[in-house]
Amino acid sequence: MRRILTLGAAVVLTLGTLTTASTAQAPETPDGWVGTWAAAPATSVPDTPDGYPNYSIRNVVHTSTAGAKARVRLSNTFGTSPLVFGHVTIALAATAGSAQASAGTMRSLTFGGQASVVVPAGAEVLSDPAELNVPADADLLVTTFVPSPSGPVTYHPAADQTSFFTRDGDFADEESGTSFTEQTTAWHYVSEVDVEGTAPGAVVALGDSITDGSGSTLNANHRWPDLLSDRLQGKYGVLNAGIGGNRLLLDAPAGSPYGRNALARFPDDVLSVGGVRTLIVLEGINDIQQDPHQTDPALLISAQRQLIAQAKAHGIRVLGGTVTPFKGWSAYNDTLEQTRQALNEFVRTGGAYDGVVDFDAAVRDPADPHAMLPAYDSGDHLHPNDDGYAKMAGAVDLSQL
Repeated sequence: MRRILTLGAAVVLTLGTLTTASTAQAPETPDGWVGTWAAAPATSVPDTPDGYPNYSIRNVVHTSTAGAKARVRLSNTFGTSPLVFGHVTIALAATAGSAQASAGTMRSLTFGGQASVVVPAGAEVLSDPAELNVPADADLLVTTFVPSPSGPVTYHPAADQTSFFTRDGDFADEESGTSFTEQTTAWHYVSEVDVEGTAPGAVVALGDSITDGSGSTLNANHRWPDLLSDRLQGKYGVLNAGIGGNRLLLDAPAGSPYGRNALARFPDDVLSVGGVRTLIVLEGINDIQQDPHQTDPALLISAQRQLIAQAKAHGIRVLGGTVTPFKGWSAYNDTLEQTRQALNEFVRTGGAYDGVVDFDAAVRDPADPHAMLPAYDSGDHLHPNDDGYAKMAGAVDLSQL
């Protein structure tokens, strides 16, 4: 389980000038807090032994459900030394994808009543609540200032969203955003935003690059969980726990951004998020198509059964997603296809899930069911395009959530 510091007596820093029908019952949401956005920390930024001292990083994140208060989770999961946050803010973006904050919405966050916080290596912190009217389907700006060297930087590398930063000091509360002259398509440090609102809970999508949104349009929020959120219109939070390249059974090779195996990261990325009530699992294609190839479907089925068991032990409803076609992808062969078909047969008919989302049927080519329909293919024959992600979102039966 992730190490989360709940700061009653926070560390105070003196900073100088430093450069099928469900049988599971949805859990009650504690104190009305529900996740409105999340991104699973995947690894640390390569070649950052000193971290990003004196950087202000303005992360642009997109909400799924509304609330009158907000709080932020920050991660040092892959750090190797204590990390100091000297100043953290949250605001509504003035326009979609902008570094400029909407007038009057900038809030400086505290941690146990203090403006600064130390996050030990491998830990996360949760901010105090801030009064802020957060709409559904809107962009927030979460800005962090790190005043001193901190060690490797925890991040989510494939955001498909432009964020902003400056190397020139503390501009966390700058409303205009004019100092944020550099751009990144990764999310740094921030792993979740919760709101206190009316949603009864959140839906978590656990997956790989197809859940993370690879192949979708940059800055458009056209990942399939985003498009599912559009269908829900704020009724539930929708949280994306996809990591590109992620596998069920193996950790990513050293130096790759693919993250810990799904079972290892499950407590952090699913069980610990705000108000989770339903989980949608879409994992297995990378075990099949990546080297070393996993060709025994029984091992993949066993791993999925473990995810189901752990989720249900926490009162979470679990839907199984069928693995989408990949004929035409460089690794494709008949043996790997047979493994995919066997895994999908378990998802559809094994009776282990509370319901099924047949992503495979939604995007496959009727004339060649082992391949994705060209109209839904991003061009690499593995990842859908925006239209394909829309078909995937449309395959979710909202009554099962």
